[in-house]
Amino acid sequence: MVIIIGAGLSGLLTAYRLKEKGIPFKILEARDRIGGRIHTLESKNGTPLEMGATWFTQEHSCLLKLLKELNLPYFEQYMKGTAFFQQYPDSPASLIDLPPQAPSYRIAGGTTMLLETLYKAMDKEDVLFNQTVKKIQVKDNSILIEATENHEAELVVLAIPPKLWAQHISFVPNLPTPLKDIATKTHTWMEDSMKVAFVYETAFWREKKQSGTFFSNTGPITEFYDHSNLEGNKHALCGFVNPYIKDLAIEERKTLLIEQLRENFGEEATQFTEYQECIWSNEKNTFTSSPSLLHPHQNNGNPIFTNTLFEDRLLFSSTEVSPHHGGYMEGAVIIAEEIANKVQQQLS
Repeated sequence: MVIIIGAGLSGLLTAYRLKEKGIPFKILEARDRIGGRIHTLESKNGTPLEMGATWFTQEHSCLLKLLKELNLPYFEQYMKGTAFFQQYPDSPASLIDLPPQAPSYRIAGGTTMLLETLYKAMDKEDVLFNQTVKKIQVKDNSILIEATENHEAELVVLAIPPKLWAQHISFVPNLPTPLKDIATKTHTWMEDSMKVAFVYETAFWREKKQSGTFFSNTGPITEFYDHSNLEGNKHALCGFVNPYIKDLAIEERKTLLIEQLRENFGEEATQFTEYQECIWSNEKNTFTSSPSLLHPHQNNGNPIFTNTLFEDRLLFSSTEVSPHHGGYMEGAVIIAEEIANKVQQQLS
């Protein structure tokens, strides 16, 4: 039996490949949902709103190959027309023409469609929710996992960010000090991000020949994009805001954001039908404090994570440990494929 800790993209894809190979497994997920930092909310009118991982490019060949294998359509991010750029807090944003650039893409129906497709290929009992792992004890012939319930395995795959397992799981025997030190200094993608979305009946910005794109050096909105669906009949503006507003009451946050939208997109921007937000630093299964300031992608793909422990019975996954494209969905796919192969080799 293989125990996979974490039902994000790397954990679910690892499990999907093990199921193809006929290798028994269980996924232990601390949340009550799959996906980890892939988190698509559906608005009341059915608009997919991405609160986590969203975009990819043609450079992400392993992810594209997986989408083709699973027959999941994707479409180009709408970037036609002008964009707003605000350089200084005391000056209005300027309308600019976006320079030519390689397109980025989104999965039709939302990024969660990828996770749901992998999950639906599994038996219900393959994935156990609300299982917070507290301790992993490696014995001569087995590994004991202490969670909400206790489990026993031949191999364990840690498919959660390094900082989480380094700080919140106790190991017997202890992890090597250099590994634990690097893990605690490895930036977790999305941990310090805040995303919001405003849903609209129409893409009024398109009617004005605007892309819906907004960049600000000052905030509170820092990056916003057209979030219409593939069919073009559901519409939203969605993106990142400066997390300095997270400590405000939600109505205060909304007031600041609405005012910024109104100043730039016009009065129509205030006529939204729904507002959604996700503050990732409030997610205990994503965020944990760091001993020092971490830069984005710091130590992602560090070679130390390629080392397996306890005679190849403890393996490390998650996008942060991927040797290529660490911190992106592509990295999660790459490491999942690699770990699934390692597990097969170890058990053969």
